[in-house]
Amino acid sequence: MSETDNLIKQAIKDKVKFIDLQFTDMFGTLKSVEIPIDCLKEALDRGVWFDGSSIKGYTRIMESDMYLKPDISTYAIIPGDNNETKTARIICDVYTPEGKLYEGDPRNVLKKVMKEAKMMGYEFRVGPEVEFYLFRKDEKGKIQIPDNDTGSYFDCSIRDAGSEIRKEVMNALSMFGIESERSHHEVGNGQHEIGFHYGDPLSTADKVITLKHVIKMIAHKHGLIASFMPKPLYKKAGSGMHVHFSLFDIKGKNAFYDDKDLCKLSKTAKEFIAGELKYVKEMNALLNPTVNSYKRLVVGYEAPVYTCWGRRNRSALVRLPRFTEGRESSVRGELRCPDPSANPYLAFAAMLKAGLEGIKQKLELMSETEDSVYEKTKEELEHRGITTLPGSLTEAVEEMKKSKLMNDLLGDDLFNKYAKAKEKEAEEYRTIVTEWEVEKYL
Repeated sequence: MSETDNLIKQAIKDKVKFIDLQFTDMFGTLKSVEIPIDCLKEALDRGVWFDGSSIKGYTRIMESDMYLKPDISTYAIIPGDNNETKTARIICDVYTPEGKLYEGDPRNVLKKVMKEAKMMGYEFRVGPEVEFYLFRKDEKGKIQIPDNDTGSYFDCSIRDAGSEIRKEVMNALSMFGIESERSHHEVGNGQHEIGFHYGDPLSTADKVITLKHVIKMIAHKHGLIASFMPKPLYKKAGSGMHVHFSLFDIKGKNAFYDDKDLCKLSKTAKEFIAGELKYVKEMNALLNPTVNSYKRLVVGYEAPVYTCWGRRNRSALVRLPRFTEGRESSVRGELRCPDPSANPYLAFAAMLKAGLEGIKQKLELMSETEDSVYEKTKEELEHRGITTLPGSLTEAVEEMKKSKLMNDLLGDDLFNKYAKAKEKEAEEYRTIVTEWEVEKYL
């Protein structure tokens, strides 16, 4: 029996009535098409047509015919539906009418660089930490933190209004085959984090998209609003998406580990991390893609904006988490600048591309920064060879537009569309009149 027949048999056994075919636009916004279960076989055999010209970053009107082809491995029951509307989710790849994978599909961009890594003898693994806020609207429609959420970092559930919601989210994720490793309250009132197991970048990006959707869905059910804005509140903690990363060889051995090195880092690891530091400015428009992202990444505050690395140093852009002897597989880096507004497919693809380039060029890793850089002067940072990330979306896009590496990663079409869309977003923000300006100057 074929995989297609097995999936149809499973869906019938699960008493599924509808299939939600999901994919993302270039910004990571979840899109979907629903089909009845009777149409599943045709969808698996031939794909499902949609108008690509209506999706941001896809084709022009004269080239609008595109097809969704379900990835069978992503089949999962969506929790909460009754028997009459029971729905399963399948994430799809985007194809052209000629039957080729569409180059501008973010999922395909990631697949291509994963293939490049495999040809070099490596498998990339990532573990993101997704932070978010829970808000409510008052009777006047104003967004507020729930009154009974006074918790801070790792506070016990008696002071944490989101504890039950996090548990509900974790239960829902298990129905998608996503096993959560932990959840806890974050630093800010109303701020939370849910983490899941380290894995390959494609399935992990799928999980990030699913996680955000599930959190929003369950928050809405409780009359709350889940926000993944990087900096939703002035002078309050921002929300990041720190990404732990490492390479494994074809035998399943951690290619980052070297017992003879003082930091336990292999030559491969050092070159990969050097690639992250060298190209981070060029990929920053993908890692931190909104105007609001740069309200979190501010020089002089406790923000990961400095292009250096360290082991215990949380002010560094790349941190090496401590590992326990006997757990060599856990040796990894942690890139601390990405935020949850990023498209995870493109963010992970950019990280992998930059790291592989570091290996190809045999880049030398700068010396470890052991002390905090928050209080260092500009001259002291320059003396150490430490620069800072772009200070705005406009600057980030300018860095990206100069990048041959990011152009190679995205392809001409997606590269130009993404840059143009982000330039427009930055210009719109530059010309808008904010409430702060009215109160300050009117």
